[in-house]
Amino acid sequence: MTKKQQKMLVRIILTFVIFVGLFICEHAGLFERIGSKWILFLIYLIPYLVIGYDIIYKAARNISHGQVFDENFLMMIATFGAFGVQEYSEAVAVMLFYQVGELFQGYAVGKSRQSISDMMDICPEYANIEIDGKLTQVDPDDVEIGSVIVVKPGERIPLDGVVIEGESLVDTAALTGESVPRRASVGEDIISGCVNGSGTLRVRVSKEFDDSTVSKILELVENASSKKAKVENFITRFAKYYTPIVTILAVLLAFLPPLILGGGWGEWIQRACIFLVISCPCALVISVPLGFFGGIGAASKIGVLVKGSNYLEAVAEMTTIVFDKTGTLTKGEFKVQEVCPEGCTKEELMELAALGEAYSNHPIAGSIKEAYGKEPDMSRVGQAEEIAGHGICVPIDGKEVLLGNEKLMEDRKIQYTPVESVGTIVYAACDGRYMGAVVIADSVKEGAKEAIQSMKQVGVKKCVMLTGDRQQAAQAVAGELGIDEVHAQLLPGDKVSKVEELLNARKGKEKLAFVGDGINDAPVLTRADIGIAMGSMGSDAAIEAADVVLMDDDVRKIAAVVRISRKTLQIVKQNIVFALAVKALVLLLGALGLANMWEAVFADVGVSVIAILNAMRALKIQK
Repeated sequence: MTKKQQKMLVRIILTFVIFVGLFICEHAGLFERIGSKWILFLIYLIPYLVIGYDIIYKAARNISHGQVFDENFLMMIATFGAFGVQEYSEAVAVMLFYQVGELFQGYAVGKSRQSISDMMDICPEYANIEIDGKLTQVDPDDVEIGSVIVVKPGERIPLDGVVIEGESLVDTAALTGESVPRRASVGEDIISGCVNGSGTLRVRVSKEFDDSTVSKILELVENASSKKAKVENFITRFAKYYTPIVTILAVLLAFLPPLILGGGWGEWIQRACIFLVISCPCALVISVPLGFFGGIGAASKIGVLVKGSNYLEAVAEMTTIVFDKTGTLTKGEFKVQEVCPEGCTKEELMELAALGEAYSNHPIAGSIKEAYGKEPDMSRVGQAEEIAGHGICVPIDGKEVLLGNEKLMEDRKIQYTPVESVGTIVYAACDGRYMGAVVIADSVKEGAKEAIQSMKQVGVKKCVMLTGDRQQAAQAVAGELGIDEVHAQLLPGDKVSKVEELLNARKGKEKLAFVGDGINDAPVLTRADIGIAMGSMGSDAAIEAADVVLMDDDVRKIAAVVRISRKTLQIVKQNIVFALAVKALVLLLGALGLANMWEAVFADVGVSVIAILNAMRALKIQK
């Protein structure tokens, strides 16, 4: 509980003690001896001001700024009216219970924010740089790329980089929700925001603080509340028109019946005050965004960052999910499985392939160079030309070497022997003569099959896979995982077209999600209704373009987010229906004179407390 909430609690207890004393005295007939109503008014004014001075101040300040119609204004007018018709105890009771509701609401909001606020604690305060043999603490913002920082045991890693010395276990729970520490050793990437374990690490910085993982996450968290769901926007617009309408109705209720029917001013003013207290829209205005905030908090607990409640709402309506294969459903760790030479030896074919891929950073090129096992002689290699969607053409020893898929061979009219093995096939040709093929295979990610099954269980109708791989390799992976639809041999631009086709096939409110991790996935992530990116190994462009980020790359968590989002939407709709139904009923009873101020307090504070309690259920994660 904050200091502000503690002060409010003291005010509530003090007011309650005074109010109970006055209530007993009044009903015991002790105030009957006081002839003047003004003295009684002043006695009740003391607890009223103790508990309600801030509400009156806020209402007056908002009126001076042109913001008349809000809950502070309603409470002020309603209690002033109660004093006007000499219902002093009811005026104090309304303000007291309203502040109890406000305190409870503040506590609930704080609790809902906690899981997201915990993520804000990942921001590092300093970085250790060695100067003249001594460690000096500097602002992470001042550390340049290429600098070497020292991370001592128990310290938070301040910047992204590569470990150049030391070995340790790193706690990534704040970012990924994963409780099992990860081992960090020389040559491995390490991300900011994690906590170093028992070993000292020397890390070469690879990104400035503004571009680091921790900085991007903090920015996303801070902006999450600004992206509202349709339901939230509806409630905001509803309250904007609802409050002035009920205020006007209350004024009409106070003055029209006495003017038309004659007499009874006090009774009708009291009914108008009751009407105002009942009509206060607190339950809706607070519980709806609180429910969405709870859902976002629940997702963050399992290491999934949802960038706004509008995306949480969209996930609840997701019926189609499209996956990029490499790095999402498969590990992206390519290994040479077969070498199929034709007219040359295996060693000659691997040398040709390694020289041809020498300048490429693609995972397939890396696997060929790794299998070759030697350092390529770069003096033999000329300028490579990339042929989009086909492969490369590169001069080696003055000869034109082609490395790529069957499309490249067919396009250059080269007679080749098709290889039927499962995997990515790199065909090679030298000066128009076919030299053979290298088969490279990627392994399926742990948990990928389980992820697809979980999504079917939560009601996702169609799981689709897009890949630039051969149809045979793609079908093999799809068959293993249980994918419904496969589109293979796609260029990066083709992925956008396929997603467009799937988007056009949707019905009603159905939504489509795309899951990817590469820089070439950014356009597709942006085009889909919901873009889901890998946060740990994914590219910056993919994370920037996505709406939902899986901080530990575990696709199994998508089904959990679907469950969280649907539960959140269900809670929000329950609160809307409950609050409106109770208020409509008690408003009608109040207008007819069948409800007193105590029923009005329940219709406002009671409904708000029940709705807030219900909204807090969104924080609970289903195991």
